[in-house]
Amino acid sequence: MAASSNQLLIRQKSLFRNGNAVLRASLVSGLLALAAAGFAQVTLTAQAQGAPLTLTLQDALQRARMNDPQYLSAVTDLGLAKEDRVQARAGLLPDVNYNNSFIYTQGNGPLPASCQTNPAGCPNFKFIANNAVHEYISQANVHEALSLTNVADYRRSSAALAQARAKAEVAARGLVVTVTQAYYGLVVAQRKYATAQRAQTEAQRFLDISQKLENGGEVAHADTIKARIQAQQQQRDLQESQIAMERSRLDLAVLLFADFNQDFTVVDDLQTPEPLPTFAEVETAGKKNNPDVRAALAAYEVANHEVTAAWGGLLPALSVDYFYGIDSTQFAIRTDGVRNLGYSGVASLQIPIFSWGADRSKLKQAKLRRDQAHVELTFAQKTLLSHLREFYSEAETSRSEMESLSSSAELAADSLRLTNLRYQAGEATVLEVVDAQNTATLARNAYDDGQARYRLAVANLQTLTGNF
Repeated sequence: MAASSNQLLIRQKSLFRNGNAVLRASLVSGLLALAAAGFAQVTLTAQAQGAPLTLTLQDALQRARMNDPQYLSAVTDLGLAKEDRVQARAGLLPDVNYNNSFIYTQGNGPLPASCQTNPAGCPNFKFIANNAVHEYISQANVHEALSLTNVADYRRSSAALAQARAKAEVAARGLVVTVTQAYYGLVVAQRKYATAQRAQTEAQRFLDISQKLENGGEVAHADTIKARIQAQQQQRDLQESQIAMERSRLDLAVLLFADFNQDFTVVDDLQTPEPLPTFAEVETAGKKNNPDVRAALAAYEVANHEVTAAWGGLLPALSVDYFYGIDSTQFAIRTDGVRNLGYSGVASLQIPIFSWGADRSKLKQAKLRRDQAHVELTFAQKTLLSHLREFYSEAETSRSEMESLSSSAELAADSLRLTNLRYQAGEATVLEVVDAQNTATLARNAYDDGQARYRLAVANLQTLTGNF
C-alpha cells in the first residue's frame, strides 16, 4: 500500500514537471513569435526610412543601360541611322513645294493701252529679262529626281541601319561583361573582407593562446613574437581588404547611378552557377547570333552600295518638274475673262561629260573601302571561331575547377583547426600554425575568385552567342 502511494506521488510530480515544461515551451514560442513580429516591423520601418537598395545582377544591368555613356552612344548612333534611312527613302519619292514670287522690271516708257493685254504685240516696247513689267508667280511644284546615286544611297542607308543595330548589340553585350565584372568584383571583395576579418580573429586568438602557453612555460617567447607578427599582418590585410571593397563599390556605383549613390547592397548568388551548354550548341549560336560578324557584313554591304553610288556620278541623272498655278501680269485667277491658272512641265537629263577626274577618283575611293571591308569581314569570321573556342575553354575549365577549389577551402579550414589543436597539445610548431592560417585564407579567396571567374567567363562567351 505504501509503495503504491509513493508511485502515485512520483507520477504526480512528473506530470507537474512536464506541465511546467509545456508551459515554458509555450511561453518561449510566444516570445519568439513576438520578437519575430517586432523584427519584421523594424525591417519594414527601416525600408520605409530609406534602407540600402538591394540589387541583383539584372537590376544592375538595367540601371547601367540607362547611365553608361558608351552604350547610350551606340543607341544614339542607331537612332541616327534610322533617320538617315528615312531621309534616303524621301530622296526617292516626289516632293511638293509651293512657290510665291513677284518680279518687277522697269520698262523703257509707258505701256500703251493696246499692249497691256498683249505685250508680245508691241515689238518696240522692250523688257529686261522677264516676261512683263509686273509678273506674279504662284505655283505648286512637284519635283522628282531619279539617278543611280539616289537608289544606292537608300540601299546604303538600309545597310548602315543594320550595321548600327549590330553595333548597338555589341555595345549591349559588352556592357553585360563590364557590369558582371564590377558586380561580382564587389561580391568577391565583400567575401574577401569577411575572410580577412575571420583570419584576423584567428590570428588574435592564436596570439592569446601563445601568450598563455608562454606564461605557463610551455612554449618559447619566439612563438609569441611570431604570433604577434602574424596578428599584425592580418590586421594590415584586413585594412587592405576594406579598401579593395570600397574601391569595388565605387566602380560599380559609377556604372549604375546617375547621382553617384553608394547606399546599396548586392545579392551574392555565386553559389548557383549558370549551366554551360555543349560546344556544338555554343558554336551554332555563335555563327547565328554574333553581332560582330553581322556588323562586319553590314559594313561590307555599305561599302558595296557606296561603289554603286560612285558609279552614279558617271551616269546620266533624270529630273522631272510639274508646275501648276499662276504665272501672270496680275495676281488673279482670271483677268479680263482669261483664266490665268495653268500648268507646265520640265524634264531634264543631266549627262556628265568632264569633271577633272573627280567622279572617277570617288569611284576608286569607294572600291578601296569595299576591299578593306571585305578583309575586315573575313577577319571577324576567323576571330569568332577563335574566340568561341577560347572563351568556351575558359568557362569549362573554371567550372570544373570550382569543386576542387571548394574542397581545398574545406580541407584548409579543417587543417587549421587540427593544427591549432596540435599546437595546444605541444605537437606542432608556431610556423605550422601560421602556415595553416595563410593557407586557409588563400584557399577561401581562391574559391571566391574561381566562382567569379566562371561568371565572367560565361558573360564573355555570351558576347559571341547571346543568352543561353
